Amino acid sequence: MRAFGILSAVFFAALATVNAAEPPEELVVETTYAPPECPAKAQSGDKVKVHYTGTLFSDGSKFDSSYDRNAPLPLTLGVGQVIKGWDQGIQGMCLNEKRTLTIPADLAYGKRGFGRIIPPGSALVFDVELVGLESQNREEL
Repeated sequence: MRAFGILSAVFFAALATVNAAEPPEELVVETTYAPPECPAKAQSGDKVKVHYTGTLFSDGSKFDSSYDRNAPLPLTLGVGQVIKGWDQGIQGMCLNEKRTLTIPADLAYGKRGFGRIIPPGSALVFDVELVGLESQNREEL
């Protein structure tokens, strides 16, 4: 019986530690795969295609994924087509590079959230992969 009490205490302490992570106050960018060659890096004005999976920072639940649709998201970088955390976090990516973007609420959907999918004030985590890069500001790649 005493062993059960100790195991319960350890379990709940570990659970509290997992949930104790504070949401970020700034964008956190982690490169999870860097291709061996990088002839060009994404910059504002470039047309890019991004595969992604988005999860809530608070509990890790997935709310969207381009992989599920087998369709990367096309966008023009740096012109406000996507949340600010994406515009900032995709800057400088190489073709085929993968990053994890941990985005504070104010660089995501802020206090308004996004419908029933993303609660107000939510920090988000996106695993992104740059699968297309068409330069608009440089000579042909």
